Amino acid sequence: MCGIVGYIGSRQVSDFLIEGLRRLEYRGYDSAGVAVMSGGEIQVRKRAGRVHELAALIDSSPVQGNLGVGHTRWATHGETTDTNSHPHIGGNGTVVLVHNGVIENYAALRTQLQGLGYVFRTATDTEAIAHLIAHHFDELMLMGENPADSQTCLRAVESALPKLKGTYGLAILFKDHPELLIAARNGSPLVVGVGQGENFIASDASPLVGHTNEVVYLSDHEIAVVRADSFEVHHREDGRRDPSIQVIDHVSEDIGLGGFEHYMLKEIFEQPQTIENALRGRLDDEEATARFGGLNLTPQQLRRINRVVLTGCGTSWHAGLVGEYLIEEFARLPVEVEYASELRYRNPPLSESTMVFAITQSGETADTLAAMRECKRKGLPSLAICNVVGSTIAREADGGVYLHAGPEIGVASTKAFTSQVTVLTLLALMLGRMRNLSFQAGSRIISHLRAMPEAIARTLECNDAVRDVASRYHDVSNTLYLGRLYNFPVALEGALKLKEISYVHAEGYPAAEMKHGPIALVDEHTPSVFIVPRGHIHPKVMSNMEEIKARKGPIIAIATEGDDKVSAVADEVIFVPDVEEYLQPLVTAIPLQLLAYHIAVLRGCNVDRPRNLAKSVTVE
Repeated sequence: MCGIVGYIGSRQVSDFLIEGLRRLEYRGYDSAGVAVMSGGEIQVRKRAGRVHELAALIDSSPVQGNLGVGHTRWATHGETTDTNSHPHIGGNGTVVLVHNGVIENYAALRTQLQGLGYVFRTATDTEAIAHLIAHHFDELMLMGENPADSQTCLRAVESALPKLKGTYGLAILFKDHPELLIAARNGSPLVVGVGQGENFIASDASPLVGHTNEVVYLSDHEIAVVRADSFEVHHREDGRRDPSIQVIDHVSEDIGLGGFEHYMLKEIFEQPQTIENALRGRLDDEEATARFGGLNLTPQQLRRINRVVLTGCGTSWHAGLVGEYLIEEFARLPVEVEYASELRYRNPPLSESTMVFAITQSGETADTLAAMRECKRKGLPSLAICNVVGSTIAREADGGVYLHAGPEIGVASTKAFTSQVTVLTLLALMLGRMRNLSFQAGSRIISHLRAMPEAIARTLECNDAVRDVASRYHDVSNTLYLGRLYNFPVALEGALKLKEISYVHAEGYPAAEMKHGPIALVDEHTPSVFIVPRGHIHPKVMSNMEEIKARKGPIIAIATEGDDKVSAVADEVIFVPDVEEYLQPLVTAIPLQLLAYHIAVLRGCNVDRPRNLAKSVTVE
């Protein structure tokens, strides 16, 4: 959520900033703006709305320069207005900055700064940062510091940051320093792009593709002092540091639509490949197990684990619920799935033989990062299942597994969910083979996993059928999603997808729990989506369907190919291939993703950028 991009070099900066902001649109935002050093002044252009509206403003009121910053805002303090959009000005134009994050003590800072004569023009927390840095800059000048010395700018920032409580990613310009761009991070990701005669900053690497492949990921409490031909990294307490330059893979950063109308649809159809990527190199036929190169735990350490905690938010939490069933069934280890937003503030009894997995697509989710840090602080092995290489969680975890799913641009997660479930299946297989899972059972699991990319490709053939169903149900106001065992988390995930992108109220439940309250919602206007593939509890779910039918509730069923029993009861049936029960979430999730997508399109919703949502929730 929110996005930052910055540049210093020899090229005209406005085009780069607009291009970079467009690449950051997937993060979620409601306004956009730029600040450009031009003719000895910092020129600001900003507007509520989409990046193309900002681009139109710049076309009508151009600004030229070789140094600038841009921002897409996801509102936390203050309404969505031109005035509250970033960038924000500190003092009498001494400082201009953009900010990702939340400043928790901004109200106290605002009161103090107003008492010193600073005038606030916005309702944001960010303006307090701008005035605070300007205040410390003015204080340093009164103490005899040279305003022309860039070290004065750095010291002003270093003096202001310890007074901020909360999270921030900052890109800062100083009016009298056209040779300088300062970036600072605490809890909100920032990356420095290293070029030839030019340098960049951004919230993530996507705006840098095609401009540089060398980056430095800033850590918390680090400040980058960036010039066109050099940069330095300073730590708030440790002073100057030698930065670690990493090479990003441009191929994996492909963010084109590839002929699809929306990123979400593209990413749904990428799932045969992303599942194959998650499996590649991790299946060991000789030992009938799975292998991971990055767990950083010995087999002996893994065997000593007697409890697993999976933590995440939203879709990642749903994947964790599937993982709970998998690990408990294959490895006979007790598993708990915790909302990261709750775990970070709880104090549950966790022994040294507990292993914690943080599950995250972005690797930047604030709640998941905080929960993982809390577990690490207590000395627990804290690992990550993550998609974004170089993300904060990936760097801070003791070890982990990358999804290799490629960039997921659509706000509603699709391919990341199935990749997470695939990795959790591999993890369950590995832990099971270390305990009581037989060689023959491990070999069967491997065989079934290898068949999944093809099964998912076959599942995607239901797209036209799903679109047809969506055409008959896109105007409903409420929907129930019902499944059991492995498909209960899929019901939760399907309901979430519908809520996220079509704004239709939906709830997921275990099918048997329907009669313990939710059945009161059933009427002829409320469809129930049943996930009812073949399995040992298939007759039980069929009974639940009959209960809905008896009350005249419309039924949409996700069923195994050739299941005539379901067809006889349900009003609509979407068929999926017959796979093992523990692998059913990988195929049953896909028609639910497509159903949410087509309903959203028919309702005229912005599928890739739904209202009020952000791709990566980097604030609490």
